[in-house]
Amino acid sequence: MGTAIVWSGFFGSWLLVAGPIFQAALELQQEDVQRDQIVAAGTAAKDHHPPVSPWWWLLPPVAYWLRRRRSRRFRREVLQTLTAEQRAGLIGFVNKATGWFFVAGGAALIALKETWELVEHEHWPHVIFWVLIVVMALLSFGNTAVRMGLTRQVVGAR
Repeated sequence: MGTAIVWSGFFGSWLLVAGPIFQAALELQQEDVQRDQIVAAGTAAKDHHPPVSPWWWLLPPVAYWLRRRRSRRFRREVLQTLTAEQRAGLIGFVNKATGWFFVAGGAALIALKETWELVEHEHWPHVIFWVLIVVMALLSFGNTAVRMGLTRQVVGAR
């Protein structure tokens, strides 16, 4: 009976990873974000903010500070060029994506634990743990990619 419980915990935890990833993809695809306008605003702002020279990485704290300053100015300029409706849509999208990231991240930590317990229970070499992590993560993300692709095919490209 203990073996069945350990395997159930393993599969259940990975379903908890795959589920939020798929749900996030569905919800974020339906989010009313005017992507074209946001991309255009970002492209226009990039022209005003040249990248920080890679030479600054010889002084990492300075490079980090310069990159953060550039990033803040870039973000501020992009947000100023968007309408209030576009900003609200973008912020809603980012908030929803962040929420799903937390859910999937927490589930992934549980999946790591359950995978470790399965490997320990079955007395497998530790390399199997890493193989299972990679395979199950690929299956979780691959499921979402395949289902979203099939949905686009059946419903029609967006």
